[in-house]
Amino acid sequence: MYQKIKEEISQDYYQQNFPNDGQKFVAWYLRNVHLQDENETKADITDGADDKQIDAIVIDDSSNSVFIVQGKFIGEDKVDAEPLREVLSSWIQLKDLVRLQETANNKLKQRLSELAIALDDEYDIHFELLTTATLTPSAMNDLATFQKQLAEADDLPATIHLVDNDEIQKRYEMALDKEHPVLKHTLPLENGKFVRLQIANTQSVIAAVALKDCLSIPGIKDGTLFQKNVRQSLGLSNRVNKGIKETIYKNSKEFFFYHNGITALCNKMEFEEASRKLTLHGLSVVNGCQSLTTILSCSEKVKQLEDSYVMFRFYEITTRDRADHISVSTNSQSAVKPRDLRSNDKRVLGLKKLFDQKYSTGYLITKRGEEAPASKDKKYILDLSDLGKYMISWHSQRPNIAYSETKIFDKYFDQLFKRDYRSENAQSLNFMMQGVWKRWSKENPLGLNESLLAMRAYAPYHHLFAVSLCFCVLNNMAEGAPNPAVAYEKLMSGACFDQIIDIAGTCLNSALEAAANEPQPANRVFSPQNWIKTKTCLAGIRAAIRQYFAMLPTMPNGKEMSQQIKNSLRMDASAFEARWAAD
Repeated sequence: MYQKIKEEISQDYYQQNFPNDGQKFVAWYLRNVHLQDENETKADITDGADDKQIDAIVIDDSSNSVFIVQGKFIGEDKVDAEPLREVLSSWIQLKDLVRLQETANNKLKQRLSELAIALDDEYDIHFELLTTATLTPSAMNDLATFQKQLAEADDLPATIHLVDNDEIQKRYEMALDKEHPVLKHTLPLENGKFVRLQIANTQSVIAAVALKDCLSIPGIKDGTLFQKNVRQSLGLSNRVNKGIKETIYKNSKEFFFYHNGITALCNKMEFEEASRKLTLHGLSVVNGCQSLTTILSCSEKVKQLEDSYVMFRFYEITTRDRADHISVSTNSQSAVKPRDLRSNDKRVLGLKKLFDQKYSTGYLITKRGEEAPASKDKKYILDLSDLGKYMISWHSQRPNIAYSETKIFDKYFDQLFKRDYRSENAQSLNFMMQGVWKRWSKENPLGLNESLLAMRAYAPYHHLFAVSLCFCVLNNMAEGAPNPAVAYEKLMSGACFDQIIDIAGTCLNSALEAAANEPQPANRVFSPQNWIKTKTCLAGIRAAIRQYFAMLPTMPNGKEMSQQIKNSLRMDASAFEARWAAD
């Protein structure tokens, strides 16, 4: 991997944007493993003077996780514990964000502002020591000690993972298939510790699997193993996970008896009698996410354990409905939160039925991991998660909340997903957002600020919000939001769809640049990622749109353009409705 990375970081992107091999190495990892784009990678890198042993911070809202990376790009085979102590130092400093921000470099100050918001939202913290070398035996002992210390901390619980040469290779290969992950794994079974069954025409295996063998199961870290699970990791501070961790460290030989077991499904199961190896195709764990992620967080301790097992139930399940039912039914160890089961909510089922009937070539995806049939028109395919983000941005006028699926499907679900929500409104939002996404391509047709491009997880929903504000400003509506179907019809009949999408994006860009030019308090730097998640940005976008349309008549051909847009987008007050509460 060292030679491969060395060759790839010679590309123009790395040479032009990062001054040394250390930064290029971390940037390569962010792009190829964390799958950050070019702008996100540049924004994530914090390496340099006063970086406080933090080379990069990646905030992943989709998994409610923060990854803090320390990279060591060296050609030697071995590395001692010094990099580990640097990671531990950064963890200690992060406990006092105010003090750390006073002395950090500007890039780190900016990321710390975003980190603070993530911590308030109870994101999990993962430290990654990234190196192309292998730790010395004494350093491996230190890793196990530090891993335990971070996991047991009450003030800032976290995990620390060694991403060495072999792990980089594994994660790199998994990232190649991340878009369509189909996991395959061969698991060794011990003689006398498994039984094969045929129940209800279903091939099944019940086995006691060594805890250390769990570490080799793919897809635990990035969550792809749990696609059919009704929930993802609940974090190290969760009561159940604390109990699992305590058993690993204090009474590991009793783990098999204390634990309810793990349920795993696969599309195809093969067993080799001679070697007692079980090969699982299309592997997915539907009950056991908390257990496996906690086991991984204690990996160095787990590697040392002998005679410590967990029970696995492997089922060969070929139908999606049956797999979904098993997933829901087996998750009774701890309460399933409402957001985990929204795909089966009557309001969602009703919305899906109406949408699929209205658009025969369309498809509303309501379950995580579900794919629309190949025969459907991509323009009419809509994901329930995306629809929630569109609605909270348009109807609630709170795009600063759109990044959080947790809030959309828990706190604000009743306000957003109404059984009588019209399919025409849902598809109109879909059409308008498709227009927005075209402006967020690599070509950057609107010349958007790099800081905006680095926030593709948040800012495009502010762009959609800005489109709605164009109607509000042009119709002198200080309150309320326009009906999406009426708004879309106005854009198309007036032949100004592209024009308004462009204007909205330009005004969003202007609002960010105006905010960046405002004076900041001492020891603070402007953080675009922090700004985009606050209500302050909403007022800034509205002001930018007002200013744009006020100045439009003074631009070349502006009077004609202004009048054309006003005539095209004029709407009755009845086409506006009160903002849906989301505060």
